[in-house]
Amino acid sequence: MSASNTPLATLPFLPFALPEIGEEEIAEVVDTLRSGWITTGPKARQFELNFTAFLLGDTVDDSLQSIAVNSATAGLHLALEALGIGPGDDVITTTHTFTATAEVVRYLGADVKLADIDPATLNIDPAAIEALITPRTKAIMPVHYAGLAVDMDAIYAIAKKHNLKVVEDAAHALPTTYKRQLIGTMQSDAVVFSFYANKTMTTGEGGMLVTRDPDLAARAKVMRLHGINRDAFDRFQAKVPSWYYEIVAPGFKYNLTDIAAALGLHQLKRVSGFQARREQIAARFDEGLADLPVILPPRPQHAGDLHSWHLYVIRLSDAATINRDQLIERLFADGIGVSVHYIPLHLHPYWQARYDLQPEQFPHSQKAYERMVTLPLYTKMTDDDVERVIQAVRKAFAS
Repeated sequence: MSASNTPLATLPFLPFALPEIGEEEIAEVVDTLRSGWITTGPKARQFELNFTAFLLGDTVDDSLQSIAVNSATAGLHLALEALGIGPGDDVITTTHTFTATAEVVRYLGADVKLADIDPATLNIDPAAIEALITPRTKAIMPVHYAGLAVDMDAIYAIAKKHNLKVVEDAAHALPTTYKRQLIGTMQSDAVVFSFYANKTMTTGEGGMLVTRDPDLAARAKVMRLHGINRDAFDRFQAKVPSWYYEIVAPGFKYNLTDIAAALGLHQLKRVSGFQARREQIAARFDEGLADLPVILPPRPQHAGDLHSWHLYVIRLSDAATINRDQLIERLFADGIGVSVHYIPLHLHPYWQARYDLQPEQFPHSQKAYERMVTLPLYTKMTDDDVERVIQAVRKAFAS
């Protein structure tokens, strides 16, 4: 029986997100377990090479490097550390993001400057960036919110004008394009992707730092594993005595295991198909919700660009007769798992207290937050699941 003629409350709960793990991924993980090499090793290295090849496609570019890490948070931290960000420096990012984007700046003793968003795109507002720049500013960290590309031309123009580094938080943005160029292949100093369980591809936990800067890459490789000046895989696979190493910096424990990389090897092969299915679901949501008092998610600014559709976020319009919290309660009552992305950083106690932040400083993020709901969107959703979500949202507004 389809969702369309079954009482919503009687159907099994539809979770907000589920990963799609296939038999190839499972077999690769089993092969890893049987190989005897389960931490960082040959599969992590192959995953890095395959990721670079995916980004480049038919382009030849020996300078682009991918560095596997155990989270996007780790990748952002390594990128900023390698760029020399530290006490006395400021890094500008958006208030409308998960705390990881900003917390890595504080790891280094630097300070965060939070910018408001463009209400049309929900991405960081370039004009708000300009207003925050001081002699202390060293870098900009744009976030490709929900999988929609930031206006990178504007970001690069600001960075060039003020001699700033650019580190993209691309946790949502695989395989997003900007002017038909994949995020990860443009002129930023570093780009960091996430492979967390609910992302557009997953390794369970994991991330990838991508850069063309050889010095940044070398530093990140050293710092991701305790500041050791030699690759652990090479040392342990060597056929001659190779026990000696040196600690050249107080590094971190940020390496990706081969077990996780085994998932990534096959998820990466499927990521374009995943994006196509997410696009299909988003299009059906657009169609099914178009006449409701909601603002639908923005589409790419440039023709032919890909939105990764990591998130599908609706906002209640001024015509809505219910509020955001009521919508969430009604959807959960009908067995639909939803979420909110994000509670802006300016509302969290730590950031609020440290920088004396007030909601009125971020009117666009604040208004969006008060009205937004993220609907389930993942590739394991069936067409009936999609219709069920649409039916539940329509019912919530009709109640």
